[in-house]
Amino acid sequence: MTLACQREHFDIPGDVAYLNAAYMGPLSHEVLEAIETGARRKVRPWEIVVDDFFEPIEEARTLFARVIGGDADGVAIVPSVSYGVAVAAANLPLRDGGRVITLAEQFPSNVYGWREVGKRAGTEVVTVERTGDDWTPGVLAAIDERTDVVALPNCHWADGTLVDLVRVGDAARAVGAKLVLDLTQSLGARPFDVGAVRPDFVISAVYKWLLGPYSIAFLWAAPDQRDGTPIEWNWITRSDSRDFAGLIDYRDTYQPGARRYDVGEVSNFILVPGAVAALRQTLGWGVANVEAYIAGLNDHLAARADALGLRVPPSAFRSRHLLGVRFDGDARELGRRLASERIHVSVRGDAIRVAPHVYNTVADIDRLLEVLGDL
Repeated sequence: MTLACQREHFDIPGDVAYLNAAYMGPLSHEVLEAIETGARRKVRPWEIVVDDFFEPIEEARTLFARVIGGDADGVAIVPSVSYGVAVAAANLPLRDGGRVITLAEQFPSNVYGWREVGKRAGTEVVTVERTGDDWTPGVLAAIDERTDVVALPNCHWADGTLVDLVRVGDAARAVGAKLVLDLTQSLGARPFDVGAVRPDFVISAVYKWLLGPYSIAFLWAAPDQRDGTPIEWNWITRSDSRDFAGLIDYRDTYQPGARRYDVGEVSNFILVPGAVAALRQTLGWGVANVEAYIAGLNDHLAARADALGLRVPPSAFRSRHLLGVRFDGDARELGRRLASERIHVSVRGDAIRVAPHVYNTVADIDRLLEVLGDL
């Protein structure tokens, strides 16, 4: 399948070049309609039945499992990556003198939890610097018998530089360490397979590359991580919770799989329909097709970067969906100049982060190149 531009599904004015999906993906018309329909359910609450608390979240689990190549029983619905990391940190053993491996300038949602729990356990959070444009050698060198957890993204959020998670996973298992991944910076625009990487926990928000609503995320737990302790105790995760009349017959047992890790009020009638619509949308396009479409736009930019005195990571070391552009100048000032031209990117560190999606065209990239050329 060759994916065509999907701009007609989004409310993006013709004079706006929105190249910032890594900041926040826009909602499509279909996702917005699902959210509005869900919100309207609360207007007539007498029409909400027991199945409405359960069927949509089970569909959401199934769809997310398809995106990562996992199983629905391993999926919990959470409000954020930090919540999912808190679940992982509460259930993985951290030793006094042990280590948690992270990347330099990694997105903080997969850092702060380990720092806070590590303080209590006496566990050190180790920051790995990249070797040139390649993160993998440094990560592999840092993993040893002291390592308890390797907590990483698929690619760095500032510029899309990659980590070889298959090799890292093998190295972690060889020393008995656990692998916890935040895939928010790539999931939906880069294929991922839990069977190949074999992580212990995968967490991802849906508001970026999956083009879903804010404040909803998913956690996938490996089979041997599904009988742990939740970080909150709510009624809906317990056995027989569909029996509303019997909720006062308190249960110490949980629903099967990773459902015990669900956030309270998991049946959110606004966010869950939006997440379901967004996941259907992504699966309908096909993640590999989305990646190929975005890669064509970023390759167009990268091929012209040298002539403008811009630096981009070599293709061997960067993800195809996200491109960090560096140059000799003030990145913040350039970001402001681009925004004044209605060209929207992010400044992350010393890089201009270019993050197109299926609603962009080569014309959007050419507008960016024109302004960069003028400067």
